[in-house]
Amino acid sequence: MDRKIFDQRVLDLYDRYAHGLINRRQFLERAAAYTASGLSASALLGSLSPNYALARQVDPDDDSIDTRYEEYSSPKGGGQMRGYLTAPSSRDTKLPGVLVIHENRGLNPYIEDVVRRLSVAGFIGFAPDALTPLGGYPGSDDEGRELQAQRERAEMLEDFIAGFRHLQSHDWCNGTAGCVGFCFGGWVSNALAVHVPDLAAAVPFYGGQPAAEDVARIRAPLLIHHAEHDERVNAGWPAYEAALEKAGVDYTEYTYDDTNHGFHNDTTPRFDEGAADLAWRRTIEFFRRKLV
Repeated sequence: MDRKIFDQRVLDLYDRYAHGLINRRQFLERAAAYTASGLSASALLGSLSPNYALARQVDPDDDSIDTRYEEYSSPKGGGQMRGYLTAPSSRDTKLPGVLVIHENRGLNPYIEDVVRRLSVAGFIGFAPDALTPLGGYPGSDDEGRELQAQRERAEMLEDFIAGFRHLQSHDWCNGTAGCVGFCFGGWVSNALAVHVPDLAAAVPFYGGQPAAEDVARIRAPLLIHHAEHDERVNAGWPAYEAALEKAGVDYTEYTYDDTNHGFHNDTTPRFDEGAADLAWRRTIEFFRRKLV
């Protein structure tokens, strides 16, 4: 369904719902005022929710890539963790790696497809599932969001740091690795840039920013993607930008016109094909320059 049929106020409400700032009942009550299109509020919510039948830009059985799930240890986080690993099947040497960090709902099919896209582009991809200690992604984003809210952010950050180390030391990886993340994963990408000095590159998509006093610790080059209508995340950008400038961090930032938070996710009506394609092309080019 085309996002342009939705009132921007409905998209803003959905963003608040998707990030736990309002509950389902509150979304339905408030969205009822904007359903002149004939959709009930309940049907409206259903039409805004992900359709993972669309998350197949790269088929899991594509012969050009190898895929599997691997376990790794996160002693400061959730303990024994699990993630999705992909690699070009034709590799004849070790390759750079990219850690993929999911949104606030676990390792869903969209994120797994992103990992496969990276391997089609020539990288080793690895996506940890922060819901592993709670049984893993449950098959539903609503349930996944509820589960992820039960975990501490600091512990999950440790899980992704441990996942980065697992990828970096993997037999398929040459030891050079970056990260890309979306929403919550964008925040983690920024946090990894602060906490992991040998992170080779970071690409946060519409992610929350680190504290200004921590920015001077960043060594990795950054490629930062924002959505024009993402007021919640964008509110923190001016202070982050000033801190990056002050610290002399290598960064490039793009804000994509007339887009919403989540515009890269091709399974929801917030998806913007033009912006998503451009942001992804820039991301791959960035990794090819920096992960050497």
